[in-house]
Amino acid sequence: MKLPRKMNDCIVIIPTYNEIENIESIVRAVLSQHKPFHLLIIDDNSPDFTANKVIALQEEYPGRLFLEKRAKKSGLGTAYVHGFKWALERNYDFIFEMDADFSHNPNDLEKLYDACHFGGASLAIGSRYVTGVNVVNWPLSRVLMSYFASVYVKFITGMKIHDATAGFVCYKREVLEKINLNKIKFVGYAFQIEMKYRTYCGKFEITEVPIIFTDRTKGVSKMSNAIIKEAILGVISLRLKKLFNTL
Repeated sequence: MKLPRKMNDCIVIIPTYNEIENIESIVRAVLSQHKPFHLLIIDDNSPDFTANKVIALQEEYPGRLFLEKRAKKSGLGTAYVHGFKWALERNYDFIFEMDADFSHNPNDLEKLYDACHFGGASLAIGSRYVTGVNVVNWPLSRVLMSYFASVYVKFITGMKIHDATAGFVCYKREVLEKINLNKIKFVGYAFQIEMKYRTYCGKFEITEVPIIFTDRTKGVSKMSNAIIKEAILGVISLRLKKLFNTL
């Protein structure tokens, strides 16, 4: 059963795990935008009590700031799927993904919204690579790994996307309604690739909006070798499933 429509058509989803150093600032930055976005925090029971800070902030932003607290750390992909289902039940029309660490600039949210609402896109990607390499404070090795990961994805899948691992995006609700969210398998970088590939295979319009990506200055990155391995092997798996009509 779908719940009543909220008073806004946009929801920003931010997964968190030990983001106490960033959470208050990112909440205030998102909710101070000219467009009155709603914000859903999906917290995986952070030991640093990130969720408690969100609960305290909810008193300042009634009806705009929401919290879903999960029992344990279960991965980025499952957090977003949880958030997508939550947003669809409440009839939001534009559903955003965003990091908590300010690597994605909240001021760019309206650019993604405009690309979907006015520009006709069903998926708008905040892209680091569509106009060159727009990354700040990353070591060269990390930039090269990320850039060539997208080249690799483009080669294997045929998608004409410059930033396939981007985590700053806006979906129209019909995309998430068509994708079988229960079939989403991956949790890290591969999750971002899988969502874009399923959108692409659904023949939805995808556009890339240039942004400047700035590496976090507070907190600890969640990147790991397991996430990188999942992305490399996951792309091949997705392509094979598409070829054998089992995607």
